[in-house]
Amino acid sequence: MVRQKKHDDILELLREEGAEAARKAQRGLIIQPGAIGDCVLTLPLAGFMKEALGLGGVDMLGHSEYIEFLPGRSCIDGISSIDSVDMHRLFADRKQFDLADRDPLISAFCGYAWIATFLGEPNSDFEHNLIYTANCSGSAEVMTLALKPPKSFAGHVTEFYIQQCIAQAGLSAAPEQARHPDSLITATGADTAKGRELLVEAGFDPDQRPIVIHPGSGGAKKCWHLDNFLAAAQRLKSDGLQVLLLLGPAESDRYNKAELQKMGSAAPCFSGLSLTEVLGLLISADAFVGNDSGITHLAAGLGIRTFALFGPTDPCLYGPIGRQVTILANSPKTFARKPSVRSQSRLVDAVLSG
Repeated sequence: MVRQKKHDDILELLREEGAEAARKAQRGLIIQPGAIGDCVLTLPLAGFMKEALGLGGVDMLGHSEYIEFLPGRSCIDGISSIDSVDMHRLFADRKQFDLADRDPLISAFCGYAWIATFLGEPNSDFEHNLIYTANCSGSAEVMTLALKPPKSFAGHVTEFYIQQCIAQAGLSAAPEQARHPDSLITATGADTAKGRELLVEAGFDPDQRPIVIHPGSGGAKKCWHLDNFLAAAQRLKSDGLQVLLLLGPAESDRYNKAELQKMGSAAPCFSGLSLTEVLGLLISADAFVGNDSGITHLAAGLGIRTFALFGPTDPCLYGPIGRQVTILANSPKTFARKPSVRSQSRLVDAVLSG
């Protein structure tokens, strides 16, 4: 009897190990065609899918310039460039859609047990063709998720993504079970070293962590009036703090020469940085100030003190996720058009109080 029990115990152990190996072999894919902010706000969904669906890994297919930093720093295990896949073929009429043997499209979706896509619509030709393609190499479940919730939705957009996943995957988990980690993104030692290097090259003392101000955003209406940022920068500098301005491609194109010179007079400007260099700069900062933008979501996701200025967009729906986020809501009517001394003081007081 003892020998039989040992035999049964060994078989049970082997079955458990086999089940665990099978679980780890299953992978998920998220197709996210959005920009930096959209990709960061998709991370809670990726973490939820990994845990709730028992996946060994989750990859992301998107624009490489927005997602290249995710593996090794987040719950995303691998990335693929959406530009390397003939996605346009999936929008073809389903009656005319066809795949050849060893078609590159089959290879792009091979090996995934679950695919969540923010591209395409439910019951569309795209969804039908994606399901057909994904199942050419194995058995795959496809979920088509809406990027924007309906007006009636009351909650954060990350909850909306997870709710859709729960419904389409037939899970019994409630959205409140999906807790956000303290930080969505973890910087590496190389990131920290790069940030210090950038600061030293610009003449900063890297041990006196600066305040990083990013005055831009993808949409001009989401940008707090430039004079507000510059006045806040001057006041923070007068309190003995190191301040720098971070400019992206949108700012270089949006602001004229006089405005760029005004910014340069207010504080040293960092521009032309890669996203990984920006990440290094942020992790070296004492605090970050910015609009509703992808870089603000990145700063918040890193867990640094983040002061997010909102005007026309709803912070309850699109607010950045992080353990040290302060939302400063402003009147949508004057947010981008007029300077506000009161709003400037509110921001400076919030930064200094931390």
